[in-house]
Amino acid sequence: MSLNSIFQYFTPKDKKVFFPLFEQAANNAVVMATILVEAVNTTNPATREDLIRQIDKLENKGDEITHQLYLELGKNFITPFDREDIHQLASAIDDVADNIQGAANRMSLYRIDDFNEHIKKLSDLILQASIELEKAVRELRDLRNKRNIADSCIRINSVENQADHVFDRAVADLFLYETDAIRLIKYKEILSSLETATDMCEDAANVMESILVKNA
Repeated sequence: MSLNSIFQYFTPKDKKVFFPLFEQAANNAVVMATILVEAVNTTNPATREDLIRQIDKLENKGDEITHQLYLELGKNFITPFDREDIHQLASAIDDVADNIQGAANRMSLYRIDDFNEHIKKLSDLILQASIELEKAVRELRDLRNKRNIADSCIRINSVENQADHVFDRAVADLFLYETDAIRLIKYKEILSSLETATDMCEDAANVMESILVKNA
């Protein structure tokens, strides 16, 4: 086999094979976050359970996309940016989806039907961060609009800071006013999963900022 043949073997047939997968993963997170907001705001238990089932299915879809990204990373010698950054970005987006599903599943398993302002606010913040994440991911294809990526990353960081504040206030209120220890634990676990989802959005933003620096 000639050197040129070997090179062609390792070169992706679509040199941008990773970008559609990243965009699908980011969009999937936005859809999950949108459904989560619907779930915590509905007053109909049956509707909420149906929405949570939708989140479960979408999380499985996200796992499939992440798996495909890892497969492409393993079989392609040439990648659009650092392999480590590809892996970390895929993992962070997958973790956003995992924590959205984790929070939703706990709501169902723990039979929570009273969604306080803190849960609703954190859900809104996850959606905001996910939307900015998708915007930034879509700009990665050619890196011509680096300012747009940087601005989205800044907004994600701001949302994560807001989520930290909401989470701290929510936990403080639980310990101040909740007298049922089991109920306290249930809510704290849900709140923790929601807050962690915003952390993962920030992790993804940090990876994209790293990509910008390396491709300056």
